Amino acid sequence: MEIVRATDKDIPGIHRLLSQVEEVHRKGRPDIFRLNARKYSDEELGELLADGSFVIFVCHGEEGEVLAHAFCQIKDIRGDAVLIDRKTLYIDDICVEETARGRGIGRAVFDFVMDYAGKEGFYNVTLNVWECNPGAKAFYECMGMKIQKYGMEMILQ
Repeated sequence: MEIVRATDKDIPGIHRLLSQVEEVHRKGRPDIFRLNARKYSDEELGELLADGSFVIFVCHGEEGEVLAHAFCQIKDIRGDAVLIDRKTLYIDDICVEETARGRGIGRAVFDFVMDYAGKEGFYNVTLNVWECNPGAKAFYECMGMKIQKYGMEMILQ
């Protein structure tokens, strides 16, 4: 198992994992998420890989296959009227291949992201978890994440 920054050759594996994430979200909130939707095109993923405000890591298995990914966005807050200047690493998504779960890969990827954030001088690491994904919520709590804020809604229709 090897965790590295993603490259263009990882795009098919990333798409496979993104489909698994989308399916969890769609099943949990079919009123919000489209059936068979694709979060990014190949071109968009390529742009994200080249974009300095995103860092995408992948975990490769023994055969070079993508077993997990972590999409991270760099948020550098400077000169805000209310917020103190700081650099935050926002985890947009972590996914482990369904067939590879339970082998410590998620923990390894999470630890890799945290190590990266520490070395790069980030103040904190943040993420959002959908209420319809209790497994992810439990995982992040097990990793030591704490609630920063709540997102709430009231459905009107």
